[in-house]
Amino acid sequence: MILGRSQLLLSVVLSSALVVQSAETFLWDQLTPSEDLQWVQCYSTFQCARLEVPFDYSNENVGTAAIAIEAPGGSGVDTIVSMGASFQVILGNESSLYDIVGFDPRGVRYSTPIASFFETDAERALWNAGSLPTSLNASSNAIPNAWGRAHLLGALAAQRDASQILKYLTTDNVARDMLRITQKFGFDKLQYYGVSYGSILGATFAALFPDKVERIIIDGVLDPEAWFSANLTIEATDTDKALLTFFDGCAAAGPDLCAFYRPTAAAIAERLTALTDSIRMQPVPAITPAGYGLVDYSLLRMTIFESLYDLYSAFPALARGLAALENGDGTVLYSILAQAPFQCDNSSEISLPIDDSPVAIQCGDAVEVTDSIQQLVEYYENSAKTSQFTEFLVGTGRISCSGWQVYREGRFLGPVSAANTSFPLLLIANTADPVTPKIAALKAQAGFPGSVLLTQDSPGHTSATAPSLCTYGYIREYLVNGVFPTPGTICSVDATLFEPSATNSTKRAVLNADEMDLLAAIKDIGDSVRSIRPRFGN
Repeated sequence: MILGRSQLLLSVVLSSALVVQSAETFLWDQLTPSEDLQWVQCYSTFQCARLEVPFDYSNENVGTAAIAIEAPGGSGVDTIVSMGASFQVILGNESSLYDIVGFDPRGVRYSTPIASFFETDAERALWNAGSLPTSLNASSNAIPNAWGRAHLLGALAAQRDASQILKYLTTDNVARDMLRITQKFGFDKLQYYGVSYGSILGATFAALFPDKVERIIIDGVLDPEAWFSANLTIEATDTDKALLTFFDGCAAAGPDLCAFYRPTAAAIAERLTALTDSIRMQPVPAITPAGYGLVDYSLLRMTIFESLYDLYSAFPALARGLAALENGDGTVLYSILAQAPFQCDNSSEISLPIDDSPVAIQCGDAVEVTDSIQQLVEYYENSAKTSQFTEFLVGTGRISCSGWQVYREGRFLGPVSAANTSFPLLLIANTADPVTPKIAALKAQAGFPGSVLLTQDSPGHTSATAPSLCTYGYIREYLVNGVFPTPGTICSVDATLFEPSATNSTKRAVLNADEMDLLAAIKDIGDSVRSIRPRFGN
């Protein structure tokens, strides 16, 4: 390490932070774990290490996990994944003073032991084929079926937990791992950027170790109370608001840019309702190069919901898919979420490890859910008053955790708060985030007096889904200089819905070289977030 360098730990979502977008492979299992960071060259210009950490920090004799860590290599520029390199641009002239570090949380991807409920990839593929996508509003037995599958998966996970890792995957333990990683780098305090589930991780770290905060940014902020209570209803507060931006944006864009156009937003909404009612009565078969299946009510609704995460890039394709579906062609819409069919024989390729950590972490974090089917039906009906899309959000929380069996006594359940962190947190929220609304960020902010909330005036999940020179200018100032935006600051975005190349466009006519590089970096960060976002409970 270079004397005086700082460390910035990145956590995007509950998924591998080490998705290297290159044909080159690295055999992590051949890298011996150690209690210190013993680096080896990997992925050409990176350095990799596996840090040995205890399963249980209160009893270090229970067992150990190996955390996969990746950091800059020889050039100091080609850092972890494309997002790491982009963050060097965000940091500007001070980037040479930072090591940008990514890690796989315990149980995830390249960290071992891996969280897995299935003995083969084929078995997992068969399970997933029977569970995706499912709307809780699709039929009268949707909730009982979801409850039954949750109990089956919970029993399967408990039975196959040979390494006994599942009870130790909780967020508080990952926060302790982050502190240990920081200390192994030779630093006393953490610098961290986390989005989505990463916001829970950052907030939990600040609550457990308030004196170890150097800089913490959490973006797309989940309400910690909702997370640990397995009650995510609040997260649906702005979901319908995000859908309204589709109607408004399509009407404003016109028929040349929006294939689902009508002269008014209300007319587009009515058109979508009529199409949804039609598909509920008669699904449309679709055969595409990526696979085949039925465009039914659940798939249609899921595709609309998923598109709300990333409106600037997803809306044009969604509009084309809806217009084609009206004419009996389901291939365009089916292709939006379609994944390549599972192939049993992949012996000629080096397959990446697949883990089942999302449900294990989410459910293992929360209070035990013992609701009956009737109680879950009532819970869903009450939650549906918040948003029409709770058919997916509720299923990925309370219902999907209703059958979980593996809990650790004494796990952290909150409160996620600290009266005085060693440096205030920066929180970022969009004005119409479909799954992490601003109200959730305000609740999280209330737990950390002195922290500041920056609002980005855009729909979509996290600030990364829309380019904003304003937002990332404040991120740079916070990380590099410790300077906050004025409380109440609202940043506009440099993009317009339904633009032909929304992620590359800007509302400003003239940009200097630094701004052009910054916009390109923001686009890369958005692409990275989109590529590894998991779907909880699915």
